[in-house]
Amino acid sequence: MRLVCNEAPKCANCNSHFQELRPNLKEAIITNHFKKDIKDKKEISNIVNDVLDCKHANFSELHKFEEHVNGISVFRAKKERTHYVYAVEKSKIIFLRALKNYREYAKFLENKKQILHTIRLEYP
Repeated sequence: MRLVCNEAPKCANCNSHFQELRPNLKEAIITNHFKKDIKDKKEISNIVNDVLDCKHANFSELHKFEEHVNGISVFRAKKERTHYVYAVEKSKIIFLRALKNYREYAKFLENKKQILHTIRLEYP
């Protein structure tokens, strides 16, 4: 599922790293893993729009920079107990996973190969 991003909002509370990348985003890509994690299409749409519009009120954490994986910036947002992991590559924001607990999230983040595979890149 591909979405065209709206104009980049001016967000005073954004992580500075995400704010640098946000104006370049032209499309959002929702991976099959993300769709399996959240089965409701309306909920997926709401999460994607809230992340893109920097709606901090809906999250306890938003745009928390985690790390670079092979030149791709990985971020997370947290809402209640769910960790939403997304990556920014050039002009795309790619929603990778929605993980229900911290252990699953930490395990996913440790596995760089899985992250790259989820983004559909070959791991060197």
